[in-house]
Amino acid sequence: MASEHWRLQLYQLVVETRSPQGRVFNLLIYLCTIASVLTVVLGSVQSWRQSYGSVFNGLEWGFTLIFSMDYCLRLIAAPQARRYAFSFFGLVDLITILPTYFSALLPGFNSLLILRSLQLLRIFRVLKLFRFAEEANQLWRSLRSSIRRITVFLCGVFILQLIIASLIFSIEGSEHGFDSIPKTLYWTIVTMTTVGYGDLTPQTPLGRLLASGIMLLGYGIIAVPSGFVAYDLAHLDTQKRPACHHCGAAITVSDARFCHQCGQALTADVHSNSDV
Repeated sequence: MASEHWRLQLYQLVVETRSPQGRVFNLLIYLCTIASVLTVVLGSVQSWRQSYGSVFNGLEWGFTLIFSMDYCLRLIAAPQARRYAFSFFGLVDLITILPTYFSALLPGFNSLLILRSLQLLRIFRVLKLFRFAEEANQLWRSLRSSIRRITVFLCGVFILQLIIASLIFSIEGSEHGFDSIPKTLYWTIVTMTTVGYGDLTPQTPLGRLLASGIMLLGYGIIAVPSGFVAYDLAHLDTQKRPACHHCGAAITVSDARFCHQCGQALTADVHSNSDV
């Protein structure tokens, strides 16, 4: 019984953020996460690494030990340790502490950039903060509700890009650098997203006319997924608002006494269920 109480207290400290101690603990972990990412980024500068290599190594080991302690505490406090260990954040927590230990166990590999690059995954730990922000949760819900429409839309865009790539391949040909459909597909994606690297450019008048149309089309295509998300955000916001019992219109003013749509008097329970 005492062990369960102790585990509950540990859970409230390292996982929950309702208690002052839990908020302080998680805030320190997030600050360490940001500092460790900055350490890895700055340590990738060769001149700085040569001048302050021992400082960067010491910081990396210090952050690794802190995150190792955090990972072990979360394993102990989790009601289902296996579920946490194989969850997204559990795997991120584990992967971000392994490179430093690998560099110590395998000295011949300590200069591999991939080991230090894996530590940049620590930035994903900061995403845990968003779970406690209602705005972030609302954005996530709108993204989830839009994912099917966005997926269908992107599939349609890819088919359109494939058709355009085939056309530009036929128009320009290998003499102008468009010597394969995969290569022209790359050019089509770059052009449609208005990036325009300039490594491939159409030379024929018809090819340039088609490229101009693709550029104009790209502006509209980029805006469509944003419209899906914006619509769902507005829809979720409307669902949260109180509604008139008579006509069902959303009440947009928190202290309104009458419905702006039908003029019906609003009862007190309309505003009692409101988050406005």
